[in-house]
Amino acid sequence: MNKDLFLKAAPILNQIQENGFEAYYIGGSVRDYLMNRPIHDIDITTSASPDEIEAIFDHTIPIGKEHGTINVVYQNENYEVTTYRAEGEYKDHRRPDEVFFVRDLYQDVERRDFTMNAIAMDTDFTIRDYFGGYEDIKQKRIVTVGPAEERFTEDALRILRGLRFKSQLGFEIETNTYKAMKQRMADTAYLSIERIIVELTKLLAGKHVAQVYPLLLELHFFDYVPFFKDYQMDHIHIDEPISLELLLAIMMYKQPNTNGALADLKISNEMKKTVKMYDMLFDKLETLSEKKALRLLVYDYGLPVLSYILTMHETLNKNHISTGHPLIVNQTSIKAIYNDLVISKRSDIAINGKIILETLNRKGGPWLKDVLRNIECAIINHELQNEQSEIIKWVKANV
Repeated sequence: MNKDLFLKAAPILNQIQENGFEAYYIGGSVRDYLMNRPIHDIDITTSASPDEIEAIFDHTIPIGKEHGTINVVYQNENYEVTTYRAEGEYKDHRRPDEVFFVRDLYQDVERRDFTMNAIAMDTDFTIRDYFGGYEDIKQKRIVTVGPAEERFTEDALRILRGLRFKSQLGFEIETNTYKAMKQRMADTAYLSIERIIVELTKLLAGKHVAQVYPLLLELHFFDYVPFFKDYQMDHIHIDEPISLELLLAIMMYKQPNTNGALADLKISNEMKKTVKMYDMLFDKLETLSEKKALRLLVYDYGLPVLSYILTMHETLNKNHISTGHPLIVNQTSIKAIYNDLVISKRSDIAINGKIILETLNRKGGPWLKDVLRNIECAIINHELQNEQSEIIKWVKANV
């Protein structure tokens, strides 16, 4: 078991305790430690109030002070330290109306989502496990802390988090927990799309997504999510980890008459650009029949994109999307073509638009873009040497 990150954070817990307060590691880091999984972030919970934490440490950042979270900066690392808290009623299925700071660890962990995330651990690696979370980890069960319907009524995102944990860990969802997911799934309509996208992206990347995708359909999850609810998601087949962008591209490509707006997902422009790129690439792969066209494809889309698409060929084929003839388009051929490219981008061409205009004594216009593209293609296909004098000859002969 990897203790390094806990040992690095131990001085923070020790300092809190030396000032008369309790402090424990909590949440996902403890769960992953007990499962012998990689640990990324250490979260700390304490009986000290936010003001008391600020008084104890020299360098703090009040990132979420009103909710009890102070960022403690120690040896150039940031650690989230959160005060034990209890919560008032949830009226919007997303966040509590009030947060109360308390001094009792039990009151803090009883409000958490799943038993495996409600285990606290001290600097001696002794656990405080009030709800049988360690046993549930050993039995590979996803179980809510307390009544499942209450937990999901409080925050509907917990439903998606539970499914995401199943996708990542391969655990079974306990019967009553799953029943409550069914009963409260409609509440996910109250969630912000940003929160949904974060969880859905992690879920889709999970090793066990093949077990979870059918559950998303069975629970009618997509019926409550903008953009997705416009598509027939039962016509989409997912049985291996997949990026959100590729899933969106498959949906749009297979159901082109559906007018879903990517803007509804509030994803970044870069993500939208990637989705549209995959969509265009599917079209080109569908009709690709010769090495010459493949050479341009490798140049235009790059090795990482094409290599990823080829690794996803089973999923694409199950969704009736071609990745090209395997004798033409395969990992070996695209790597060989990539390594053989004379240029890797347009700026590598030994001429520019200004020189072309001077050579032809013409004014600029849309035609120039077409000329540059034709030069680019000729160089890529070894029909033209990437030398300025040769390109000028070609321009005079062909434009």
